[in-house]
Amino acid sequence: MSHQEDGADGLQDLGIESLFGSPEEQSGAVAAMEASSDIDTATLDVSTGMTRDGGDTSDGGFPKDSSTENRSTDQENSSEDVEHESVEDFEHFFIPGLPVFYYPLLREDEIVEEEEEEIDEEGEEEEQAQMCPRCGGTDHEQCLLEDRALEEWTSSETSALPRPRWQAVTALRQRQLGSSTRFVYEACGARAFVQRFRLQYRLEGHTGCVNTVHFNQRGTRLASSGDDLRVRVWDWVRQKPVLDFDSGHNNNVLQAKFLPNCADSTLAMCARDGQVRVAELTNASCFESTRRVAQHKRAAHKLALEPDSPYKFLTSGEDGVVFTIDLRQHQPASKIVITREKGKRVGLYTISVNPANTYQFAVAGQDQFVRIYDQRRIDKKENHGVLKKFNPHHLVNCDFPTSITCTAYSHDGTELLASYNDEDIYLFNSSHSDGAQYAKRFKGHRNSTTVKGVNFYGPRSEFVVSGSDCGHIFFWEKSSCQIIQLLKGDPEGTINCLEPHPYLPMLAASGLDHDVKIWTPTAEAATELTELKDLIKKNKWERDQDSVYHTHLFDQYMLSFLMGHRSQRDHHLGWGARFPEELDESSSTSLTSEEEGQD
Repeated sequence: MSHQEDGADGLQDLGIESLFGSPEEQSGAVAAMEASSDIDTATLDVSTGMTRDGGDTSDGGFPKDSSTENRSTDQENSSEDVEHESVEDFEHFFIPGLPVFYYPLLREDEIVEEEEEEIDEEGEEEEQAQMCPRCGGTDHEQCLLEDRALEEWTSSETSALPRPRWQAVTALRQRQLGSSTRFVYEACGARAFVQRFRLQYRLEGHTGCVNTVHFNQRGTRLASSGDDLRVRVWDWVRQKPVLDFDSGHNNNVLQAKFLPNCADSTLAMCARDGQVRVAELTNASCFESTRRVAQHKRAAHKLALEPDSPYKFLTSGEDGVVFTIDLRQHQPASKIVITREKGKRVGLYTISVNPANTYQFAVAGQDQFVRIYDQRRIDKKENHGVLKKFNPHHLVNCDFPTSITCTAYSHDGTELLASYNDEDIYLFNSSHSDGAQYAKRFKGHRNSTTVKGVNFYGPRSEFVVSGSDCGHIFFWEKSSCQIIQLLKGDPEGTINCLEPHPYLPMLAASGLDHDVKIWTPTAEAATELTELKDLIKKNKWERDQDSVYHTHLFDQYMLSFLMGHRSQRDHHLGWGARFPEELDESSSTSLTSEEEGQD
């Protein structure tokens, strides 16, 4: 086979598609090639004959009588000769005027522009490859440093837990031998039980968010209320309500509690309309009436019971006023103090009474301070009557608004929890002096969009429990500050209220869902915290991102909240209703009882 045949074979291997642009050009070229097939054959025959006349080609296709130098030279130039001859023969295949490769020639300026466009495209591809998906910049070294710091922080918060102090087998043996009679009491504070919490069942029946849950003194009844303005008293063991009545409030009920030592005959309530009301019951099974005992000028979020007192409790409101309520008096409400800072009122979200010293109570709200008052020593001329104030030192002069959504005393009154909005939970020693730093810090959750509660869990306040914006319930071991349990509480929103049972290892919780959830330690094995690390990392990252947009607490939440419940409020209030902000100053003092008939 000659070199020209090799060239023709190479041409066929190129394929028509690589030579011609459009399908019309391809079909025309095929016709031309078929018409010139005879010319191709004749050309090849002539080439073969020329080779035979030139001599013997047994040695690689070259004549034997050629000199070594010529043969070497011919070998060096053989490829060029073949290509030249192939091109000459190749010209016979084309129709005059039709180019070999159908690409238009470019001018020099067009070539330069095309090269610049290619360089720009390559640069854009490199930028996209280096683009940080979080900050949107090409230099994401700072993001990498933040990610590394966040990973280190997350690892420190999810480190191995210390060995538990309570052992189930040992405790059971001691109970069987009669050496310990407090098995249930100790089991309630055992980590092994908390780690086996799971959702036992739901108490359904409310038609709005459930803002409050509270057990009676014996733990046999559970009261709940919320946005539907109804109060339900549950037999939680049988999972059915034994009482359902209208609270008498005009806006969302925020808290309802049984008074102690009253045979479950008195239920105190406060709401967003600023009213403080009392419901008269009969053994928590028969409703008689409700009456208003105090009126705040703004929303009243919390009330605090005095231990063992069936007729006295405290309330606080966003108007900064603290009332003491004594149901034995003709005018039950009397103003104790108005919370102020630098001459301005401080709205209050929470109030707690010290169980070891009922004269002392703690309030907190729309600033960074937890204030402790003593009812016997309130001097308005001296520090606005405040006995002592606590707050984390790094929040003393913070540049953004800081608020506290809830406080809670420990079982013996020695410790005080404070849950900060879009910050962490801090534990203070209540016996420390004014301005003392916090003793412990609990991290990992997020408290941003609602007024979330915080509480101790366990007979000796062994654990701290709180809801989170991510819809989970967090349990921390108080001694180690480590997260030991994570429960998926509310898939659609958040858990705001957490109420431990008085003496059993169980927990009642409520939030944006329209039900009450009962949690018990009935799981076969401890909860595996597989998603904990990613969850707290996500909460921390979101909190850091939102830190640059700090506004007044709950501004955006309240806007959507009020719009979402407008129709419900209109139904209960009527268009001509008078909101508590429109009431005069006298309405924030004492009110005579206002009797209302049975529902």
